Amino acid sequence: MTEPGMDSDTIYQEALSRVHQVLERARATDLPEPTAGILATVGRDGWPAARTVLLKQLDEQGAVFYTNRASRKGQQLADNPRAALCLHFQPLYEQVEIRGVVAAVSASEADRYWAQRERLSQLGAWASHQSEPLASRHELEARLEEVESRFPERVPRPPHWSGYRIIPVSIELWSAGDGRLHQRERYEHRTDGWSHFLLNP
Repeated sequence: MTEPGMDSDTIYQEALSRVHQVLERARATDLPEPTAGILATVGRDGWPAARTVLLKQLDEQGAVFYTNRASRKGQQLADNPRAALCLHFQPLYEQVEIRGVVAAVSASEADRYWAQRERLSQLGAWASHQSEPLASRHELEARLEEVESRFPERVPRPPHWSGYRIIPVSIELWSAGDGRLHQRERYEHRTDGWSHFLLNP
């Protein structure tokens, strides 16, 4: 379906622009977290896992989210740096899927975003040993109190907390259609660059 004469970069820019348009429409709805999506990863053992993350940035370099690198998702991405991020916007009857290779963001990028986070969220990133077993809620609250005492003013970014960038190899847009004849379009990067085509619903 790629228009004749469209070069690879133009096709990719079109894909990103269309995703941004969907996100803008989502922000105009009453969705409490319009940038929330399901991140799917697969670990060394072959078992998949999925969880909700927040899309914090989308540009030519890819889609960025932040997390604890020692978490299960961080461990799976270390073993297998590929992921899919699916954002479903129920009020719009639209969906976006971004698949790609995953790379860590730079320390300076992580620092900039960390500085924007609320203090309690910063403290929580230190207190929570994400994905590890927890004996009781009291244990977590005690660690939070200890962290509050340790950092009475500025809270530095923990070494285990950073961001990941999904560098797209495909971007799929879905919108609902009557009789389940939905509209599906995929932008895909192949050896000869980006292409754009329709998919059967």
